[in-house]
Amino acid sequence: MAQALRPNTAGSLLATDGRPHPAQDALLAVTLVLGVVAFVTAMFHSLHLISSWAGLAGIVTGAYGQWISETTRERFGLVLGLGASAVGFFLGMAHGGLFGGLF
Repeated sequence: MAQALRPNTAGSLLATDGRPHPAQDALLAVTLVLGVVAFVTAMFHSLHLISSWAGLAGIVTGAYGQWISETTRERFGLVLGLGASAVGFFLGMAHGGLFGGLF
C-alpha cells in the first residue's frame, strides 16, 4: 500500500510538493503575462517600445523566478514565459529598441 503514503499531487497545478509558493506563483504569472504581451506586440512594427520593455521586464522576472523556483511545474511555466519574453524583446530591439531611436 505504498500509494497510501504518498500525497496526491495530481490536483495541484503548480505546487507539486504539497506546499504553497505564493511568491513563485506570482512571478510565474507576471512572467507569462509579460511574455504574451511582448510576443504579441512584437508582431507590429509600431509597438516596438511596448514589446522591448515588456520583453526586458519578462526576462528579468523570469530569471529571478527561475532562481527561487522550487518545483518543476513552476520552472516549466517560467521557461515558456522567458522564451516569449526573449522573442518579443529581440524583435522589439530589431524594430527600434528601448527608446525608439531617441538615443
